[in-house]
Amino acid sequence: MQWSDEGVILSVKPHGETAAVAEIFTRMHGRHLGLVHGGRSRKLRPVLQMGNHIELVWKARLAEHLGQLSLELRKGYAGQAMEDPLTLAGLSSLCTLARLLPERDPHPGLYEITLFVLSYLDDAHVWPALMVRWEIALLDELGFGLDLSSCAATGARENLIYVSPKSGRAASAEAGAPYKDKLLSLPAFLAPGTNGGRGGAATDADVLAGLALTEHFLMSRVLNPREEALPEARSRFKELFARRVNAENA
Repeated sequence: MQWSDEGVILSVKPHGETAAVAEIFTRMHGRHLGLVHGGRSRKLRPVLQMGNHIELVWKARLAEHLGQLSLELRKGYAGQAMEDPLTLAGLSSLCTLARLLPERDPHPGLYEITLFVLSYLDDAHVWPALMVRWEIALLDELGFGLDLSSCAATGARENLIYVSPKSGRAASAEAGAPYKDKLLSLPAFLAPGTNGGRGGAATDADVLAGLALTEHFLMSRVLNPREEALPEARSRFKELFARRVNAENA
């Protein structure tokens, strides 16, 4: 069998002397692996870099086989990210977290969001906030979506500033006040932006609060049940972003 698709490279591992096994988040076929003959060659090494956007053809005798991949570069995001440690850490975090998706399970909506985030990697004022939104979308695709649309206690859509660490639902300032020490912060840019809601552009403090929010639910709902730790790439991304914010505010 054979199919063609596009995708983003998540990881690459050597196989034998000259080949490589590539793990790719494809648009229509989900997270998929395949063998790339000559994947360690001078010609293909620049293509087989984490985060690159590629066109691919997958072939195998049976669907359950690893299969063989032929591919060509569409957009080289990896080289762009190499110029800045924070951007590289963010790209590594995205690709590593995407590997939490079930193998061969299509997630075209998240794939589109992934390409949108990658398209802004050259704008440091935009892409970190998009990463927070991407992680929220990932949680949703994994079946652990957050409900930030209204207050869990009152149904209000205004002045939402908290999130319950248990239910993943938003809470207003008034309803959450008695429990504020136990609640997570809801950044303004993630709150509803209509009918008097907060919304608006994300500040650096908002992004840090957003990363803390998504990290809590990634750990409690996805990683802890699997007995896995938070990926080092994700921890490094948050650490470098916090360090840059502190340096700019010093």
